[in-house]
Amino acid sequence: MPEAQNREIQTHEPPQAEPQRPAHILVVDDDAGFREQVSAYLADRGFIVDRADDGAQMDRILSGDAVDVVVLDLMLPGEDGLSICRRLAAGRGPAVVILSAMGQETDRIVGLELGADDYIGKPCNPRELLARVRAVLRRRKEGSAEAAADRGAYVFAGIRLDVSRRRLRAPSGLVVLLTAGELSLLMAFLARPRVILSRDALIEHAHGADADIFDRAIDVQISRLRRKLQACVDRDLIATYRGAGYLFDAAPARR
Repeated sequence: MPEAQNREIQTHEPPQAEPQRPAHILVVDDDAGFREQVSAYLADRGFIVDRADDGAQMDRILSGDAVDVVVLDLMLPGEDGLSICRRLAAGRGPAVVILSAMGQETDRIVGLELGADDYIGKPCNPRELLARVRAVLRRRKEGSAEAAADRGAYVFAGIRLDVSRRRLRAPSGLVVLLTAGELSLLMAFLARPRVILSRDALIEHAHGADADIFDRAIDVQISRLRRKLQACVDRDLIATYRGAGYLFDAAPARR
């Protein structure tokens, strides 16, 4: 009898939760020594790490595996890193952290414009790269949870925003796609319409409090978002207040 009771208790034990899969990182760099050094460092910190020396090899890996973050050099043989970044962002692919010796301000701005989640200049401290990768993963996870909680849409000034698909639909029927960064900025505006938001507040919402993003970069991203909104309606929905920030001039409604 005691044995039977013991067996019954065992059959009712709750199932053990499956261990969470480590994040999968793909390092794309044609410098074999640097690529191996970065890959080994990330692998030692618990990540699954793959390596590629150009865009073609990267595509083969992405076609077979679910990759969370691509650490991408810009100066690659064949297809350059900026072109790769553009199509990964357009295809809503993995997060992209650009790690490049092209560290000038203009290069950073272009990379962020094309949809990169972060940009680090070479040479860099491996601990900084680790922190940036973890921050990008955290923001992606938070963004996915936000989108899952809101599968509906927003409507403002006659425009319909589909959050999960990252697209705007104009009253005319025109569809405009947003990058991840542009969507984050727009969501910050929608959360506080007709309130002046400082650059710091917008940077924190779009890239996180620990992001190394500067005023010029956020101004460029807002300029691109403004143009996409103007393609949908013939008026400027984002007003600039010099020295103070930006204001979203529309009343959004949830649908």
